[in-house]
Formats: sequence, C-alpha cells, structure tokens
Amino acid sequence: MGVSHITEPNAPPDPGAGTRSEYRAAVIGTGFMGRVHARAIRVAGGRVVGVAGSSPEKARAALGPLGAERAYDDPEALIARDDVDVVHVCTPNHLHAPLALAAIAAGKHVVCEKPLSTDAATAERMAAAAAEAGRTATVPFVYRFHPMVREAREKVRSGAVGRLNLAHGSYLQDWLLRPGDDNWRVDADLGGPLRAFGDIGSHWCDLLEFVTGDRITRLSAQTSTVNDSRGADARPVATEDVVTLQFATRGGMVGASVISQVSAGRKNRLLLEVSGTEMTLSFDQEQPELLWQGGREASNLLMRDPDTLSPAAGRFARVPAGHAQGYQDCFDAFVSDTRDAIDGAAPDGLPDFTDGLRAARIAEAVLESAQGSTWVEVPE
Repeated sequence: MGVSHITEPNAPPDPGAGTRSEYRAAVIGTGFMGRVHARAIRVAGGRVVGVAGSSPEKARAALGPLGAERAYDDPEALIARDDVDVVHVCTPNHLHAPLALAAIAAGKHVVCEKPLSTDAATAERMAAAAAEAGRTATVPFVYRFHPMVREAREKVRSGAVGRLNLAHGSYLQDWLLRPGDDNWRVDADLGGPLRAFGDIGSHWCDLLEFVTGDRITRLSAQTSTVNDSRGADARPVATEDVVTLQFATRGGMVGASVISQVSAGRKNRLLLEVSGTEMTLSFDQEQPELLWQGGREASNLLMRDPDTLSPAAGRFARVPAGHAQGYQDCFDAFVSDTRDAIDGAAPDGLPDFTDGLRAARIAEAVLESAQGSTWVEVPE
C-alpha cells in the first residue's frame, strides 16, 4: 500500500474556510472523468488530497492534471485516510460498488459515477448503505444543472405547460461509430450488459423525469449492435450501440427516445422535448444557452439571462448573458451542491444514490424488454 513522494500541494486554498466544513477529496480514477471531478472539487473550494488509479504509474502521472497532493498505489489505503472526507469514484463501472461501499463503511461521503452499478440489486444495496450510514452520496446526472433545464422544470412546475401528454428526444454520439473505435465500456464484464443505455440513455431518462416530475412506468425497447466486433483483434461485442425506447408514464404521458453511440456527426446531442396542453419546451444540450418555447399562437427562444430567469434557474447562471456556460459549469455546480448537502443543506434537485438506483431499475427493464420483445413494467 504505497504512497508516492509528496510534492508541494497545488490545490487552491478553500475560499469558504471558516464558514464551510472541509471538503478533502479522494479521486479514484485518472481518466477524463477524474479530471472533470478534480476541477469541480477545486472550484467548490475543496482539495484533492489524493488520487489512485489502475496502476501506481497512472496515479503518479495524474498528480499534476488533477491538482492532487498525493498519489496512492492502493485505492483502499486512500479511502482509509483520516484526512479524506469525500471519495469520488471515477472508475470503470464494475468497480463502482466495491469502492463506494468501502468508502461508506469507512464513514466517508461518496460521489460515484453512473451507472451506480451494473445491476439494480447492487445499486439498491449501495443506496441502503448510504442511507443507513447517514452519508451524503450523490451521482453526477449533471445535465440537471444547466440553467435552461431548471427553467424548463420551473415552467412545468408552475403549470404553464399545462397537462403533459408527450415527451420525446434522443441522445446521440458518434465516438464508437467505426469497428476500430474501442473502449472499456464495450466489454460487458467492465461496463455492464447495457453500454449505450447505461452510459448515456440513463442521462436522458433522468432528465425526462427531473424536468417533468413524472415517472416512466412501462416501456418497450429494442437494441442493436451495429459493430459486432471491435478493436485491433476484432473481438466479439455483446453490448449494444443503439437503443430505441417507447414508454408511458404515471402521469399519462407517452413518448419515445433514441439512444446511439454510432450516429455520424453527432458528438453529444442530448435532446428533450416535452409537450403539454398549453406549451411545448425543447432543450438541446449542444445549445445549452437556449430553451425553445412553443405555443399555438407564437413560439420563441428563451436565452440564459440571469435577469429574466426564474430564481431556481438563475441560481445556476454563473456569468452574465452572452457569456456561454457549458458542461464543466454543470459539474462544478453539482459538486458545490454536494458540498452544501454535506454541510446539512438540502439543495433542490441534487441527484443522489436513490436516483442512481432509479436509473439501474429502468436499465434492467430496458434489457428485459429488449431480450423478450415485450412491454415491461418499471418498478418504483
């Protein structure tokens, strides 16, 4: 259980010192998501006191990019440290449960990447463990933190949209378009039995339920594996590239969604459109400064302007209108709200392990439906 030679700490000072509890974070995982988490920790006034990766070499190489103070050969040694308050789990999916549960058992708060687990039973055990330990445990469904998503949610809440009747959209990417495109997520043993849906379809369903306040109760899904082999060794692929989904909700909506990681030219296009008896709202994550508002008599584009947004949305508008905000801003806001929750606040809309469990239950229903070519009930 080794610790690398310690260099001078390079995390910025905590701007909330004296008014907020310490946020001393361990980051487990040195890839893209580890870097995103680490930056958000520092923006929230926290410190990345340690990093661990899949190898000691990767942990040491991540010291600078993550702004971390120490590198650890063993994630469990990092979790056990007295100067760690929060553990950020940014590893391949199959490691989420053992690391998060170890952190909770050690009395730490946890931020765990989604999917929370590769099966719903384990996700339920994780949510129960966090609740029983009284620990803050959150999942980065960060698209909730776009100001215009919050604006859409407030319009639904206020009744301005009317009675909801239809929701549809998609989440499209192209980073796995070609047979030579490869990643650990393709391997079901590492990423779980659903790849495209577990990775990005979970975001779409979470956004739907968050904006509408409604729940998917029944669904019918199809999956397709476009590239049945991948990598230089042309190994067989069991996980899906595409999912199509029909659903019905508790409140009476019907809808459909398309999830794809092989749509040429689409980089990260999450589109959600919700229609009611008075208004339609449409949000495109690649145009996050805008919310389309449609009416029978007139339609218009709402811009992210702190002077005109509802208070719930304005809280996340960090810069004046015309200065674009994006994905990292959402992540920064998510970690900031996580810190507030640890301090005893109850930030509205903070996604926790119960939301991660919800996503796991929807994913299992999608898998069951696709395998059986039938409609499936989604358990509450």
